[in-house]
Amino acid sequence: MPRPISMSIAPQSRAQLLRTFETIAVGAAGGALFYWAELPGGLITGAMIAVAAVGMAGRPLGLPQPVGHAILMTLGLSLGAMVSPQLIKNLSAYPTTIALLALATALSTFGSALYLQRVHGWDRVSALLAGSPGALSQIVMLASERKADVPGIAVVQIMRVIILTAGVPLFLTATGMMTHGPLPSRGLAATPLALAELAAVGFAVALLLRLVNFPASWMFGAMLGSAVLHGSGWIDGTLPQWAYIAALTGIGTLIGARFSTIRTRTILSHIGAALGSFAVAMTLSAGFVALIAFTMPVRIGDVVVAFSPGAMDAMMALALTLHVDPVFVGAHHLSRFIFVSLVTPGIIHLFGKGPDDLDD
Repeated sequence: MPRPISMSIAPQSRAQLLRTFETIAVGAAGGALFYWAELPGGLITGAMIAVAAVGMAGRPLGLPQPVGHAILMTLGLSLGAMVSPQLIKNLSAYPTTIALLALATALSTFGSALYLQRVHGWDRVSALLAGSPGALSQIVMLASERKADVPGIAVVQIMRVIILTAGVPLFLTATGMMTHGPLPSRGLAATPLALAELAAVGFAVALLLRLVNFPASWMFGAMLGSAVLHGSGWIDGTLPQWAYIAALTGIGTLIGARFSTIRTRTILSHIGAALGSFAVAMTLSAGFVALIAFTMPVRIGDVVVAFSPGAMDAMMALALTLHVDPVFVGAHHLSRFIFVSLVTPGIIHLFGKGPDDLDD
């Protein structure tokens, strides 16, 4: 009796393994091509576009959760290794900019929602959820509970991430806010013993944060552990260059895999809503970026990445490859994630209607 069961499980496991390898290969090829072409953020953008394109063409691509967690932890360890006393000195500017970020997030949410309602005829609940930047998993979960337009919300949310991940590096380079070239020097790699300690501490902190339901626990736990070890001088040295490259390519692959699961017909039917709401959100956010750039001693490139309403992991990866302040960017994206997660249910309760209650 046990034999037929084992034979039925083996092909499924083999198929999942092959899909994982294929996804990694497609992402690596895309990242290598864009990096060879010297495009800003090429490793992330190339992997993202390649996986999304192949998936939309009909190939079932995706990565299992353990692989995704490993990618996020590697990214976090790399980010933590960049923490220095000079970065910590900028903490005094954070409360004001984080408060402005919360205001910008609220205005962008309501502005995008109003656009989707008035121009595309969306119901209020779906429009508000689609306009909330970040926290995609929580947004989709809330949309399912309220019987909102989940496919439309997913297209608007993920399209925003795709555009920002690809567009922010190009914009910063074209405007001269950031220079683009080879990957930044990472310094000497840590010893194998130090790397083992780094991985163990990062994993332990990530598990602890996960137990208390901290957002993005795998990435931020590894980042916190790495930052403490490097900042205290306990560990000297960074992750090997291959791990750094794998983290950047892996983030792009993860984002592309999310988009590749959506049907092409669904994407085309919501492309106008996605682009229009994105334009509204970015216009409102740009006003706050300009305000901060002209009134505070903060690098404009840091503010652009920190205020870009994209996926937290993608923006953190861009901070790693675009030579911006990872502590500043991480603090702001984490704050926005928490703000959206806590406030969005209340906004839906106070201002939302059922999907059948369209505005006149």
